[in-house]
Amino acid sequence: MATPYYLPIGDEVEIFAAAYAQRLPILLKGPTGCGKTRFVEYMAATLHPERPRGERLVTVACHEDLTGSDLVGRYLIEGDATVWIDGPLTQAVQRGAICYLDEIVEARKDTIVLIHPLTDHRRILPIDKRAEILEAHPDFLLVISYNPGYQSVLKDLKQSTRQRFVSLEFDYPPRDKEAQIVAHEGETDMDTALELATLGEKVRNLRGGGLSEGVSTRLLVYAAKLMAKGIPARRACTAAVSSSLTDDAEMRRALDEMVAAIFP
Repeated sequence: MATPYYLPIGDEVEIFAAAYAQRLPILLKGPTGCGKTRFVEYMAATLHPERPRGERLVTVACHEDLTGSDLVGRYLIEGDATVWIDGPLTQAVQRGAICYLDEIVEARKDTIVLIHPLTDHRRILPIDKRAEILEAHPDFLLVISYNPGYQSVLKDLKQSTRQRFVSLEFDYPPRDKEAQIVAHEGETDMDTALELATLGEKVRNLRGGGLSEGVSTRLLVYAAKLMAKGIPARRACTAAVSSSLTDDAEMRRALDEMVAAIFP
């Protein structure tokens, strides 16, 4: 299976590899769409190229209704029998996969607490409903992520959890690197990719001035893909960037003017 495309920006590959060698849990911090998920996919494939994707990486998109049973497992009725079904965290612990909990602070506080025994020297997962304690496979690693700039005080990561992880900080790539990513992923030429990366840079300067989030690299790739299929540049950018970022008419107008300046 091919390794997912990822362009390193700093020393994140080396830090992740060193942490994995010591089985140290990892926290990824950074804004939406800056490449955190792709990075984990890349590292899982790099560290275990011989394994199918489902056996080297288990990803869970966390949300406010995520319960401990959703992660660990639950009993279900099948016909006349009651059977136990492992959750994604339990599967990763048993198989020795990397378990990636995306946007961990969206999960319920009692759900977050249950990962603590997996993040220290114990490396165990208690399954209360079965009165069982699972020891993590030697290859198991826990990775979590969140967006510090997006979260409110009520949805911040507690110190009791934060201090269990090696932390890697992510941000949007510099313009030249982002252009390389957009050109590769968006199937476009480098000149167009540079213009889109310039747009991304300018839009992000509006953060705090009306936009809560800058435009993600993902959206710039979407714009490039629309353009690759013949959609005019301005229309591709309004569809993939302006309309996706805000519903505010004045802010939309400002974004569209930026687009028009870059793609006259």
